[in-house]
Amino acid sequence: MAQALPTEGWITADGRKIGPVLMEMKNITLRFGGVKAITDISFDIREGEIRAIIGPNGAGKSSMLNVISGFYVPQEGEVWFRGAKRPPMKPYEVARQGIARTFQNIALFEGMSVLDNIMTGRLTMMETNLAQQALWWGKAAREEDEHRAAVERIIDFLEIQHIRKTPVGRLPYGLKKRVELARALAAEPKLLLLDEPMAGMNVEEKEDMCRFILDVNDEFGTTIALIEHDMGVVMDLSDRVVVMDYGKKIGDGPPDEIRSNKAVIDAYLGVSHE
Repeated sequence: MAQALPTEGWITADGRKIGPVLMEMKNITLRFGGVKAITDISFDIREGEIRAIIGPNGAGKSSMLNVISGFYVPQEGEVWFRGAKRPPMKPYEVARQGIARTFQNIALFEGMSVLDNIMTGRLTMMETNLAQQALWWGKAAREEDEHRAAVERIIDFLEIQHIRKTPVGRLPYGLKKRVELARALAAEPKLLLLDEPMAGMNVEEKEDMCRFILDVNDEFGTTIALIEHDMGVVMDLSDRVVVMDYGKKIGDGPPDEIRSNKAVIDAYLGVSHE
């Protein structure tokens, strides 16, 4: 049985601080017609942690991420964020609350430069209207300069200075993934959702992405929830792991506990030979 977690958080073995609950999913059920994608699932995400959501294909992981990001509204259950129950919201309203995400299938503007793609991550933070921005004068000009400076810092952080003016459509897959991460970081999220950030990458690209995820968590203090199929990545990066199978939760705990969970082994990691 999993041990009760401290109310106010704890310090990890590597010295990182895990804080109180940032987001809580309470008895979430999501249906599409007569099909249940998620059935009565509850778990929380704590400030400062890296929280993994794993499970075989069709387990409901991306559906859960879509509930967290506001794209889907569950038929049953409650979503709590920063101590308050969240009413049904549009995705842009959720983004303004401080939740940003990347996508399983890259969703960038292929004809735009890397810099301009990342700038779109600042849209929810802009105060001037379209007419003021078109004139690019006064407050609008100052605001764009401030946002551009923030974007340049992210470009430096993710080591993509050499492609900042390159159209995204010309980039290899691994760099596109990094640009998508940069766009999400440009929104300065409290909670960053990563949907299969390592999918389709080679070993070197995965190592780079793992390093950047850890750096984002450590240097920015960003809470991260990620879906990932690479079990080596999950076990190395995560503070806690929630496991889904056929829309139900079958495991929840630290990586070492998940490794030895027979239900998880049978459903996702392979059949136990004990």
